Amino acid sequence: MSIPLLMFLGFIAITLWITYWAAGRSRGASAFFAANRQITGWQNGLAVAGDYMSAASFLGIAGIIAFQGYDGFMYSVGWLVAYLTVLLIVAEPLRNAGKYTMADVLAYRLKPRPVRAMASLSTLTVSTFYMIAQMVGAGALVTLLLKDSGIGFHTAVIGVGVLMIVYVVFGGMLATTWVQIVKAILLMGGTLLLSFLVVAHFGGSFARFFDAVTRVTYHDASGVEVTQNFLQPGLRFKPPYGALDLVSLGLALIFGTAGLPHILVRFYTVPDAKTARVSVVWAMILIGTFYIMTTFLGFGAATIVGPDKIAASGGVNMSAPLLAQALGGDVFFAFISAIAFATILAVVAGLTISASGSFAHDFWTNVIHRGAERHPGEEVLVARITAFVVGAVAILIAILLGPSANVAFLVGLAFAVAASANLPVIVLSLFWQRFNTTGAVAGLGTGLVSSIALILISPSIMGVDPAGSATRHLIQSPPLFPIENPGIISIPLGFLGAFLGTLLTREPEAERRFPELSVRANTGLGAEKAAIH
Repeated sequence: MSIPLLMFLGFIAITLWITYWAAGRSRGASAFFAANRQITGWQNGLAVAGDYMSAASFLGIAGIIAFQGYDGFMYSVGWLVAYLTVLLIVAEPLRNAGKYTMADVLAYRLKPRPVRAMASLSTLTVSTFYMIAQMVGAGALVTLLLKDSGIGFHTAVIGVGVLMIVYVVFGGMLATTWVQIVKAILLMGGTLLLSFLVVAHFGGSFARFFDAVTRVTYHDASGVEVTQNFLQPGLRFKPPYGALDLVSLGLALIFGTAGLPHILVRFYTVPDAKTARVSVVWAMILIGTFYIMTTFLGFGAATIVGPDKIAASGGVNMSAPLLAQALGGDVFFAFISAIAFATILAVVAGLTISASGSFAHDFWTNVIHRGAERHPGEEVLVARITAFVVGAVAILIAILLGPSANVAFLVGLAFAVAASANLPVIVLSLFWQRFNTTGAVAGLGTGLVSSIALILISPSIMGVDPAGSATRHLIQSPPLFPIENPGIISIPLGFLGAFLGTLLTREPEAERRFPELSVRANTGLGAEKAAIH
């Protein structure tokens, strides 16, 4: 049995034991959806970091930096700065005003059925697209790393999907939280060690390291050997739309994070707003440290392994594992590979519980059954069934897309939808007294439709691929929208839709309840009583 497979099985055994332990403590809706609100600040901070630092962060950013240098590092900056938005705008009000989901905040003073229906649709859209991207990445990664074990793409995707369902169905939020904590500790430890080895490779000299980064040699698309300064901007964001593309990406990352459902639900697992703030500070420290270290991972892979070898050994996403192999041999390669696998499992579990919780709590209980008292345990049962369905859909679509599919647009879509649909209505509901149900529905709908429509006609989907190209666009036609990420257009449209929708009607009840929401969101008065019931 190969070393990578043994490490993978070891991690799976640990997480299944965590799930077994959590299963005995996940009785009732509060336990299943919010871990009985008993997660401490540092624990939730680790879990938030574990939920946020996905395969796209660990594998994708390292790969982008290894191939596109400085421009790739700008992804790290966007994801790090995003948590200032979370800390300053949403963490405390969300914990005080909500119960289990984002829609709880909207329904506090607006008409619950329409806003919960739209919020549930947005949550399911964001979670599903984000999840499919992770599943395809997991299948491709596991296939490459365990090729000697005979595990194929379909088997890898199904295995990840089954584990994800087990974590959520049996362990609920408590198991998901501790899987994310374990993953965060492993990821930070592995990344710190790998960064240390990169600096040690250059004799402990940062000057020698960055000097090597200015002289990276590789072969371009035409086969000509070139030497490039990877500290020079412009390798990815090129004229004429490069600057706009960078701004659009930054907007999507910074505002999208504060609207990601699987991040927002984490603030319901802590006992009070102060702990929510503490957990965000912990998360910012961990996430900031990690994204700074992606510099060493990406530039280290470019200088020590080389873009040519990375491209020939599995592609851009294999940059960090191949760097580990070059510096620490096969055992360290297996360890970093297992961490990448753990990263995917933890993020997918978080996405699944946010999607299933939104459907069960918002749509099933409050839209279909109008919030009426249900049989004990029914809401949790519906959430568990939803987890099976969401998991099955993600597995099926990931298998249909295949290991070579261009799925980068799926993650971009998730952030763009979250920034364009979710964030405008959360902010306006918390800070604008005139805001009403029509505005919320219009904002959610406008943000959702505009972000999806623009991505469908962007270079992520449309493009004419030359013969022999490694990438394959879904639509072989020149893109109608020239920017990869639609945030620069769809985010203002989401706010505009919410604003204009609000001006169409007056809702005295929503305006009357605004002071009550404002007091509760800022002080926490009444939050504990609502959490109990």
